[in-house]
Amino acid sequence: MRSRSWRPRRAATVRSLALATAAALAVVPLTTTTASAADRVENPFVGADQYVNSFWSAAVHDAADVAGGELADQMRAVADTPTAVWMDRTTAIAGNEDGPGLRFHLDAALEQQQGSTPLVFNLVIYNLPGRDCFALASQGLVPATPEGMEHYKTEYVDVIADMLAEPQYADLRVVATIEPDSLPNMVTNMSHQECQQSAPYYREGVAYALDRLYEAGNVYSYIDAAHAGWLGWPDNAAGGANEFHDVITSSTYGYDGVAGFVSNTSNSTPLSEPFLTNTDFTPGTFVRQSEFYEWNPNFGEHDWTAELRSRLIALGAPERIGMLIDTSRNGWGGPDRPTAPSTSTNLNTFVDESRIDRRNHRGAWCNPDGQGIGERPTVAPDASPGSNLHAYVWVKPPGESDGHSQELDNDQGKGFDRMCDPTYSEQDRLGGNFTGALPGAPVAGQWFQAQFEMLVANAYPAIDADGTVDPDTEAPTAPTGVEVTATTATSVSLSWDASSDDVGVTGYTVLVDGEPAATATSTSATVTGLSPDTNYEVTVTARDAAGNVSAASAALTVTTDEATGGEDTEAPTVPTGLTAGAVTQSSVALSWSASSDDTGVAGYRVHRDGDLVADVTATSVTDTGLTAGTTYSYTVTAYDAAGNSSAASAPLTVTTEDGDVTPGGGCVVDYSANSWGNGFTGSFVLTNDSDTAVDGWELTFTFADGQTVDQIWSASASQAGPAVTITPAAWSSTIAPGGSVSFGFNGSHSGINTAPDDFALDGVTCDIA
Repeated sequence: MRSRSWRPRRAATVRSLALATAAALAVVPLTTTTASAADRVENPFVGADQYVNSFWSAAVHDAADVAGGELADQMRAVADTPTAVWMDRTTAIAGNEDGPGLRFHLDAALEQQQGSTPLVFNLVIYNLPGRDCFALASQGLVPATPEGMEHYKTEYVDVIADMLAEPQYADLRVVATIEPDSLPNMVTNMSHQECQQSAPYYREGVAYALDRLYEAGNVYSYIDAAHAGWLGWPDNAAGGANEFHDVITSSTYGYDGVAGFVSNTSNSTPLSEPFLTNTDFTPGTFVRQSEFYEWNPNFGEHDWTAELRSRLIALGAPERIGMLIDTSRNGWGGPDRPTAPSTSTNLNTFVDESRIDRRNHRGAWCNPDGQGIGERPTVAPDASPGSNLHAYVWVKPPGESDGHSQELDNDQGKGFDRMCDPTYSEQDRLGGNFTGALPGAPVAGQWFQAQFEMLVANAYPAIDADGTVDPDTEAPTAPTGVEVTATTATSVSLSWDASSDDVGVTGYTVLVDGEPAATATSTSATVTGLSPDTNYEVTVTARDAAGNVSAASAALTVTTDEATGGEDTEAPTVPTGLTAGAVTQSSVALSWSASSDDTGVAGYRVHRDGDLVADVTATSVTDTGLTAGTTYSYTVTAYDAAGNSSAASAPLTVTTEDGDVTPGGGCVVDYSANSWGNGFTGSFVLTNDSDTAVDGWELTFTFADGQTVDQIWSASASQAGPAVTITPAAWSSTIAPGGSVSFGFNGSHSGINTAPDDFALDGVTCDIA
C-alpha cells in the first residue's frame, strides 16, 4: 500500500476587523425544521454565481499592501475569487479568533445574491473525531471516542444542518466538501494505530453528515477523494471506490445524498501532465515505472477523477455523479515549468525534465516550494469527459499554511509534522528525498505571506501585471504521425505524436469524416461504433486549457475489418434459476444459471425493485446495504458484446431478516472481501443488536481454502490451521446497544478465495453472506 501524503486546512486569518466582528457575533437559536429548498439540480454550479469570502479577500489585499509593485496588482486581481468557508472546529460555527461564524457568511451570501440568480456557497465540513489520523499538522480537538462521536453529531453536524435548513437560506446552493483526508486514510493507513482507532468514527460520522445535510434540502455534498498521487494505484483506487461506496450505501439516503466527489483538496497535483502520457517509454518499459510515479498510472487529477467515477458507476453509483477538483494551488507555473518534453533516453531523466509537477516526491504535501495558483474556478470544464467535471473550485484558500515548519505552541490541537520541516527527509513517504516544504510556515490555516507571494508569482495560467488573466491565444501545433494500431469490424485504435503549445496541450479530438468521434488526454484513442468493411477519413486536433484548437492533422484513410458472421442482432437467452442463498438483515446472496448466446454472454445486470444494483460477469452477486425486515424483488438480464440484452428473468422476491435480537446474545456480522492475485482484504462490521452494551467479544471462523490472516487492524487475530479467532482492540471492545465496530485484515491465499462462514460471537451463531 502507498501511504497518502498531504494535509491542509482551515480558513484564513484576516485583518483585525475579523476579530472585532467575530467577538460581536451572538449565537442565534437554531430551528430543526427543514427548509423548502429550491428544486435540486444535477450540477449546482451551472447557471449560478459563487460566494466570495470578504475576509479572505481582505487578507489578500493586506498581502498586496505588503508585497507592493507588480506582484501586488496580480494579488488584487484574484482577491474576489470564490473560496470555501471552513468549519474546522466546533467553535468555527459561531465564530472564533480566526474569523466570523457560519451565519455571518450565510447572511453575506444572501447580500451577494443577484436577483433570482442562484448562488453557490462553498463549505467544508472538517471536524471528525480523531481527525487527520495519519499526520499531526491538522489534527482536531474531537477525540475518537463514543463521546467524541456524540459531540460531532449533536454539537457540530446537527447545528450546521439546522442552520442551513432555515427558510431564509433555502435558495442558496450549499456545496459541502465532506471531511478531507478521512475515508482515504481508511484505504491506505490502517496499519497506523490512530487510524485504526478513528476508523469506525470516520465511517459513521461521514454517513451521518451526508444524511443530515441532505435533509437540509439545499446542500450538495461532495466526498473528499484524495488525489492521483495518493489513491491512483490500482489497488488503492479499487479500495477507495469500495470504501466510498460502502459508506454511502450505509447511510439512510445512499447516493441520493451525494452530488459527487472532490479531489486534490489542499493539494498541488496538476490537472494533467501535458508532456507525459501513461504509455511505453521504450518497448517493455512504461513511463509509470519512473521513480517519480512509482507505477502509478494516474499522472493528474483528470486521470484520477475519470477512473474513480468509472469504478463507482461499476459498483452501482448513478451516472449523474460528478467531480470537483481543487485547483487553488496546482498551477506549477513560473520559470521552472517545462515547455516541451525532454529528449533524454533515460527514463527518470525524461520524466523529471518533462513533468510540470516540480515536487521532490508526490508524497510531499506540506507547503511545497514552487507551486502556483491553478485554474480559476470554472463551471463544467470539458477537459476530461470521463470525469463529468462539475467545476474547478478553490477549496483551500491560497495563502493558508498547511502546517508549521518547526515546533510552535497552539491551542488548536495541531501538532508539528516533520513533513512540514524543510530539513526532513524520509524513505517511506518521500523516497529518501527532502520534503521541499517552505521554511518559516505558521500553524495550519494561518496566513503564510511567503507562500501566497510564491503562489501568485507562479500562477498558471499566469496573471498579467495589469491585473488581468493572461489570455492564451496561441493554438497548439497540429498532431503528426497519426497511425492505426488496431482495427476490428466496428472500431479503430489510433496513436499520434504529441503536439506542442506555449502553455501546454490538455487533450485531443479524433474526427471521423469530419465529425468528432472520440476525445483523449493522451496520444492514443479508440473509435467505436463503426461499420464493417468501410473506409473512413480520420484526423486529429489538439486543444489547450484556454480552449484553443489546433489545425487538423494530415488525413488518414482507415478501413475497418470485414464482419465475421454478419452483424450480431441475437439477444442472449433469459437468465433462469434465479435463487437467493444466504440472507442477512442487510444483504442477499443471489445466483442464477448462465445464459446462452450465439456469440457469447458478456455480463449480467441485476435489478432490485427495477433499479440497477450490479453489473457483473459472474453468475452470482451479493447485494448489500439493505434494510432489515424488508421485501425486495430481483430480476437479472444478460447482455453480449454487441450490446444486445435479454429479457428479464422471472422476478425473485426476497425478504431480509428482521432486526429482532438473536436469542442468547445480540450480534450481527457483515463481511465483504476484495481479492487481487494471491492477496485479499476482508472487512467486517460487527453490530450489537441487543438492548444492552457488549463489553468484550470474540469472533471465530474457519477458512475454507487455505487462506491466512497476514495483517489485521482495529482487532487482534490468532490462527491455528484454518481456524481464526478475532478479539477486539482496547477501543473496539465495548459496543453500545445498536452500535457497531469495524475491523479488517489483509490476507493471502493460494486456492479459491471464498468468504469465511459460520461466524460465532459469544456463543451466538451469526450468518454471513
